[in-house]
Amino acid sequence: MTKRQPAAAGSPRLLDEYLLGLAPMAVILTNDLGHVTHWNHAATDIFGLAHEDAVGRSLRTLLRLPQEHRDAFEAGGSRIRHVWTGVFLVTRAEDGQLREVAWWVYPLTGPDRARVLAIAADAQRLREGGPGLALGEVLVSAPSRSPLTSESGVRVLRVEPTLVPPSGADADLLGRRLTEMLPAMPPGAAEPIVRQVLGRGYPAVNVSVTARLPCAAYLGAPAPPEQRILEIEVPRRAPVHVRSIDRSAAQDRLDFLNDAGTRIVDTLDPVQTAAALCTSLVPRFADFADVQLLESIVSDQELPPFTPDESPTTVRVALSHDDAYGRWDDLVPRGETVRLPAATPFTKSLMTGRSVSVPRVSERFARQLSARFADRDFRPLLQGRALLVSPLIARGTALGNLTLLRRPDRPAFDELDVTMVEELCRRAAVCVDNGRLYRRESRAARELQKTMLPDAPPVVAGAQICYRYVPANEAVRVGGDWFDAIPLPGGRLALVVGDVMGHGLTSAAIMGQFRTAVRTLAAQDLPPAQLLRQLDDLARRLGDDYIATCIYVVYDPVARRCEVANAGHLPPVLVSPFGDSELLDVPSGAPIGVGGVAFETAVFEVEDESQFVLCTDGLVERRGQAIDVGLAELREYLSGPPQPLESVCETLIDGFGRTGRRDDDIALLAVCFKGIPKDDVFSWTLDAQPANVHGARELARETLATWGLSELSETVELLVSELVTNAVSHGAGDIGLRLIRAGSLLCEVRDEGYELPTLRGTDVTAENGRGLQLVTALAERWGAQHTPTGKVVWFEQSI
Repeated sequence: MTKRQPAAAGSPRLLDEYLLGLAPMAVILTNDLGHVTHWNHAATDIFGLAHEDAVGRSLRTLLRLPQEHRDAFEAGGSRIRHVWTGVFLVTRAEDGQLREVAWWVYPLTGPDRARVLAIAADAQRLREGGPGLALGEVLVSAPSRSPLTSESGVRVLRVEPTLVPPSGADADLLGRRLTEMLPAMPPGAAEPIVRQVLGRGYPAVNVSVTARLPCAAYLGAPAPPEQRILEIEVPRRAPVHVRSIDRSAAQDRLDFLNDAGTRIVDTLDPVQTAAALCTSLVPRFADFADVQLLESIVSDQELPPFTPDESPTTVRVALSHDDAYGRWDDLVPRGETVRLPAATPFTKSLMTGRSVSVPRVSERFARQLSARFADRDFRPLLQGRALLVSPLIARGTALGNLTLLRRPDRPAFDELDVTMVEELCRRAAVCVDNGRLYRRESRAARELQKTMLPDAPPVVAGAQICYRYVPANEAVRVGGDWFDAIPLPGGRLALVVGDVMGHGLTSAAIMGQFRTAVRTLAAQDLPPAQLLRQLDDLARRLGDDYIATCIYVVYDPVARRCEVANAGHLPPVLVSPFGDSELLDVPSGAPIGVGGVAFETAVFEVEDESQFVLCTDGLVERRGQAIDVGLAELREYLSGPPQPLESVCETLIDGFGRTGRRDDDIALLAVCFKGIPKDDVFSWTLDAQPANVHGARELARETLATWGLSELSETVELLVSELVTNAVSHGAGDIGLRLIRAGSLLCEVRDEGYELPTLRGTDVTAENGRGLQLVTALAERWGAQHTPTGKVVWFEQSI
């Protein structure tokens, strides 16, 4: 600021504080409906609207307030003890010009309804020309060591809205107005203010310090506007002297450090973190900032060790400056891969882990530094500037560098500046490293999950299977959703869908263990409720973290029946061949790993061409909405004429599933029940007599002839006779024989005995055990399981 005429009696003061100048402040009062009830002359000047054109109209539409700031201007129904401050653009009604306006918005309470007091000033005028430093006819300059100039060289203008009392006001009236307009004032706080106003005759009363507007005269551009909510406090009366000014400058630095740190820690993306670091520093703290990260950090590789003799490779991920386009942007473009030359401040900072500060880059040093980058000439941009290079260090490892420059007309970086920058770099490095570790864990979890989920659905007789898995958004850690379709003896099919509690690598590993356990238990052909009970016991033995929901279904295509047991999972949706859909009423049970709750098996008859849909909660869960609503929508969505399974899955994922950002994984398993035709199933009941072994061979031969499979007759007859002989010799009760043609030939022999046959090693002279060795040698597959009434021994042959 230019001092035109010195103050005759020194710089003027008001209430023991320096008065740097006076500026017009628009005062606007709105009622509980948001309509303007008071509009002063300064408001007319700033917004270009006369008093009669403004009063009675809605402030939000009158000034076209931005959507994100409208809430601050709404009158509340309760006693709010905060003031909102901010800066945003407003269009002047008179000429249509955009004007940057600074606001102080106070929620008011009165005897009847809530109101809002809004005080506004022309921020551009304050920033570019100051407040018009005048007191009467005397123009003054800012006092030395005043709040206008801080030690860091940043000019900060502290603007404080003031309350002007009406001419001739008495103490009671002014006190009542103060406490009514500013209800957050403590009891009795108005009395000393009123006494000062009426006793000293000053034209304005300082009631609150509510905001600070950065004023960078050397730049002519504002610092990025920030919204802050500050509690109104009545200031203490204290003479302003050197110590208090130092405290104010220190507070400025702390505020800056807090604001910049808040911006940095909002993301795990290294590019966004670096960009936030640069924009928080330019132009308020420096004129140029760039962040270069090691190439291995950007590409999410392991950090390679490097020695001081080597020149590390970095990538410039962020850049911010206040110079005209075409200078820095051409010389140091974003995204550029840079091989840092040895013996430079940049390499030295990385190697030593310490900041390197150059108070002024001399012409010689600029020439030497520029020569290290042979393809570019940095001398015009470096010479005379202050240079600071600070490393980004996390867990003892340097991840990259922050480079700052100040123009020659600004002070060099002092020790406090370096300390503050190193603190910001430390915070940014932690964010970058956390993001790197997070992405590495996420990739490992996804790879683990990918290897543990089925690739393609099995091809089974009597059912068509289709499934989809959609991972959550990249910003969300991988979940523990899984699904499976497991062929069972007798042409049956087991379906399972589960969801492990939590996200991340641990959940993915637990999911893999659960899926393996379910497959192992399913091979024992356990009833659904018993299988979940065994899984629950296993989970509790493994640890407290093994918690999951799970639903297990067994479909029998011959009986056309589903047996379902549920452990806290979403119920399945059954769609009939006619398009009617229903949520099956299955007892929910407790999640796996909780223990103490019995599981139940529900049985449902299903028609051929029915569709059966299982999913995890990622498909139907909506934030702020009950899960039952999502399930009802899913049931309604599946209603109507049946569609091909591929179309059903794609439609559910693309149409019904959450669009945009996904906060949870989606596992979807859909099955169309086809059944096995009755002509492909033959069964008989035989007495447990040795003579019936020959009869069983005859039945098998006749059935194969009927199916046109006589070429298999010799082998199948031999295998049937061995299994029936085993049932006669070691079983109990009647013998059941069943042949099924379903993709392969399946033979089952049942009896009421519970002792399962086992394959034992025998010598060539032994008479026992040779039958099962023969079955093992001739059959494609064979096995034995317990049933509710005994056991079943079976074998399969390819057709």
